[in-house]
Amino acid sequence: FSLKELHGIFPWLVESIFGSLDGVIVGWNLRCLQGRTNPTEYSVALDFLDPSGPMMKLVYKLQAEEYRYDFPVSYLPGPVKASIQEQVLPECSLYHNKVQFPSSGGLGLNLALNPFEYYMFYFAISLITQKNSPITHHVSPSNTAYFILVDTYLKCFLPTEGSVLPPPSSNPGGTIPSPPPRSPAVPFTSYGMHHTSLLKRHIAHQPSVNADPASQEIWRSETLLQIFVEMWLHHYSLEMYQKMQSPHVKLEVLHYRLSISSKHHGSPAQSSYQALHAYQESFKPTEEHVLVVRLLVKHLHAFSNSLKPEPLSPSAHSHTASPLEEFKRVVIPRFVQEKLYIFLQHCFGHWPLDASFRAVLEMWLSYLQPWRYAPEKPPQSAEPLPRNVSEKWAAFIQENLLMYTKLFVGFLNRALRTDLVSPKNALMVFRVAKVFAQPNLAEMILKGEQLFLEPELVIPHRQHRLFMTPTLGGSFFSSWPPTITDASFKVKSHVYSLEGQDFQYKQMFGTEVRNLVLKLAQLICQAQQTAKSISDHSAETMASQSFFSWFRFTPSEMNGSYTGNDLDETGQDSIKKTDEYLEKALEYLCQIFKLNEAQLTQMMMKCGTAQDENGKKQLPDCIESEDGLILTPLGRYQIINGLRRFEVQYQGDTELQPIRSYENATLVRFLFRLSSALNERFADQMDVLCSREDFVGRLCRYHLTNPHLVQKIRYSPVVKDRTSQNWGPRISLRFLASYRTLISLLTIYFLASWFYIGPVGCTFIILIGYFLYAVIMTFFCEGWKPHE
Repeated sequence: FSLKELHGIFPWLVESIFGSLDGVIVGWNLRCLQGRTNPTEYSVALDFLDPSGPMMKLVYKLQAEEYRYDFPVSYLPGPVKASIQEQVLPECSLYHNKVQFPSSGGLGLNLALNPFEYYMFYFAISLITQKNSPITHHVSPSNTAYFILVDTYLKCFLPTEGSVLPPPSSNPGGTIPSPPPRSPAVPFTSYGMHHTSLLKRHIAHQPSVNADPASQEIWRSETLLQIFVEMWLHHYSLEMYQKMQSPHVKLEVLHYRLSISSKHHGSPAQSSYQALHAYQESFKPTEEHVLVVRLLVKHLHAFSNSLKPEPLSPSAHSHTASPLEEFKRVVIPRFVQEKLYIFLQHCFGHWPLDASFRAVLEMWLSYLQPWRYAPEKPPQSAEPLPRNVSEKWAAFIQENLLMYTKLFVGFLNRALRTDLVSPKNALMVFRVAKVFAQPNLAEMILKGEQLFLEPELVIPHRQHRLFMTPTLGGSFFSSWPPTITDASFKVKSHVYSLEGQDFQYKQMFGTEVRNLVLKLAQLICQAQQTAKSISDHSAETMASQSFFSWFRFTPSEMNGSYTGNDLDETGQDSIKKTDEYLEKALEYLCQIFKLNEAQLTQMMMKCGTAQDENGKKQLPDCIESEDGLILTPLGRYQIINGLRRFEVQYQGDTELQPIRSYENATLVRFLFRLSSALNERFADQMDVLCSREDFVGRLCRYHLTNPHLVQKIRYSPVVKDRTSQNWGPRISLRFLASYRTLISLLTIYFLASWFYIGPVGCTFIILIGYFLYAVIMTFFCEGWKPHE
C-alpha cells in the first residue's frame, strides 16, 4: 500500500482493533481476550500490537509524514470536554494547539492528533468506552491481552533501565521528528499558567535538535503518560470540577466570555449550560479500570525510583542530566499526583460499601509505598520483620501528605459503615492498618503535619493555587523570606494546590480523627464478639445435629425462633480468619495512634459483658415506651451492621403460629380442629384436674399447661399486652404433624417389627414408656413440655 492509502485506512484499522468510541463496535475485545481460552488470537494480537510490531511500524511510518486525524471532543473525559466546550483550554499540554472547530461552525469540536497520539487515544479510552462487551466466561483482568499490552507499553516507553528504544524508521537520520507546534484554529482561554512540555523546555536549551536523539524520542514517553493519565484519571464529580476552578480563573473566563459574546456559536450562557449538562454524567470506574490504574502507579514508582543519584555539583547536574532523567524526576508530582488524588477521592466517596473496594484500596496503598518498588532489596533475615521506612522517603510523604491523611480519614468513615464480621471487610481494615504501622511511617506523617501547621507569616492569603504547585523550584523558593522552610512551603503548596486556600485541614493525629479510630476499635471488639457468637452457634448446631438433620429442620425451628445469621455460611475457617485480621488490625492501630491499653481493655470488657442471664447477646440499643421498645439511632446502626440483633421468637398462641416447612399442612389443620374440639368438650374437667394439689394435678399441669409462657423474655419490640395473656389448660396435638415425630414413630414401628412386635403392642409399649417418663419428669421438671 502507498502512504496515501495507508493514511486512509488507518482510522478504520484503529477502530476495528479497539472498537468504536460509542461502544457499538467491540473490535478485537482485548479486555476479554485471554491466552488460556483463546491462545491463538491472544498471541496474534500481542505480536501485532507490540511496540516493535506491524501496527506500531505503521504508526511511525505515518508519523514521518505528519498526517493528522480528528478525534471528537465529545468522547473526552467529562472535565476536559466541559472546559473545551466552554472555550477554556485545559492545563495539560496534550491539548494545546490541537482543538479545531468544524468549517461549518457546527457543534462538533475535534482534536487534530498525530498518528501516535490517535492510536494511543483509542487504546487508552477503550478501557472506559467498551463496557458492554459480551462475556461468556469469567475473565481475570490481569491476564487479558489489554492488561499485558498496557504493561508492555509502559516498559517500552517508560523504561526503568536504559533509554527509550528508537522507533524503526526509513529516514536517513534514523529518527521520527517530534510533532511541530500548530497554530490554534480558535483563541482559547487557559486554566491558568500551565506548564510547558518537558520536551519543549529541554529542546529549547539544545543548540541543535538533531544533536540529541534522546530529546527527539522522549515526546513519546511524555505523550503516552499524558494520554493514560487523562483518559483514566481525569474524572471526578461536578462539585470537584467547580472546586478546581479558582476565583482567578473564573474571573478570567468571565472577561473572555464577555469579549466574545457577539462572536462564534450563540450566547455564552447556552454553551456553558450545554457543557454543564454534558458533564453531569456520573462516572463509575470499574474494578478492571482500577486494576489498570494500579499497574500504572506501580510502574511509575519503579520508573521514578530508577533515577540515577544526583551529582554532588549542581552545575554538573544541569549539563549532564538527560531528558529521560529529568522526566523521571518530575513524572509523579507533575503528571500524576493531582489527578490520582481526585480520582481516589471520587472512588472513596462513591464506591459501594462491599468487598470490591479492595481493588481501590490496593491501588491507594501501592501509591503510598514507593519504597516497595525501589531497586534496592531489603536484607534477608530468618524472621520476616517489618521493613523500616527510610528517612529518604520523608520528602515524598510530605509532598503527598493528603494522600496519607485525608484519604485515611475517608477510609475510616467507610470502615465505620461496613460489616467487619465479614472476612473480606476485616481484611481491608487489616491491610490499611498494617501499611500505616510500618516503622517510622507514622512519625514522618506527623512531621509532615507539623510542617503544614507552621504559622503562615509571609505567604499571601489570596495566592492563586496554580502559582504554588510543587513543581516550581530553584530561585522561586529563594524569593521567600527564610522564616518558612522549603519543606514547610512544599507541604503547604501541595495541600493548597489540591484543596484550595480555604481548605480546613483535619489532622490525622488530632483529637477528631483519634475519636474515629476509637470508634473503629470499639466496632472491631464488637465484631470479634459477634464472630465468636456465630462460631459458638455454628459449633452448637453441628453438635446438636442428628440422624434427621438431612430433613432440614433443627431444634431452633422446633421452638419457633430464628437464631441464624447470613454469616453462618462463612464457615469456621473464615470466622477464624476474621478474628485474626481484626486482632492484628487492632494491634496495628494501637501502634499508630499510641492508644491507651487500659482504655482498650475496658472497651473489650464492655463488649464482652454483652451477655444476659440466658447467655443471649445483648439487645440493640432501645428506649422503653408504652408501646414497647423503640430503636435509637445507635440501635439501628447496630442492627444494620450485624453487631446486635433481636431474637425473633413467636410469642402468640402456639396453636396459631404459621405452618412450618417441617410440618404437614393437612395434619396441622386436622389436629388443630381435633384439639379445639377436645378442649371445648373437656375444658371444665381439665381445669378441675389441674387445680388439684396432689400428684395427679401436677401430672396434668405438666401436660396441659405452660407456666413459662407469661414469663418469656421479650426479644423483639412487641406490645406489652401480648405476653400478658394467660392460657388455661388445653390439649395440643400439633407435635404429631411434625415430619420428625412421624419419621421417629415409623422408625420405632419398623424396629419393633424385627422383634415380631405388632403395631398394637408397639403402641402400648410407647404409651407405657412415655407414661413412666412423664411420671419421672413430673417430679423434677414440671414446666418442660417435650411435645412442643
